[in-house]
Amino acid sequence: MSNFRNRTQLVGYLGEDPVIKTLENGSKVATFSIATNDSYTTAKGDKVETTEWHNIAVWGKQADIVETYVTKGKQIGIVGKLTHRTYEKEGVKRIFTEVKASEVQLLG
Repeated sequence: MSNFRNRTQLVGYLGEDPVIKTLENGSKVATFSIATNDSYTTAKGDKVETTEWHNIAVWGKQADIVETYVTKGKQIGIVGKLTHRTYEKEGVKRIFTEVKASEVQLLG
């Protein structure tokens, strides 16, 4: 059961090109957002479609792959863990949620 602790799996489409940053120690991080779609039918028979946006961070060699092959509109699969960061902006406390990806699968 330990493999189920804080494990997130998503398949979605990139909303924009990834942002690639090289850190002082030479390692890379790629950040981007993906959209996942879902649909359901109401009791009245109306079909409702929803879109959720998820922030993703990919580190190291996986970031190199993202930099080379992933662009806006591509379908991608992500496995990782859900993380939260808090920060203050203009006196307002904010919470930022993202998935730190450990696996990236190019699908499209």
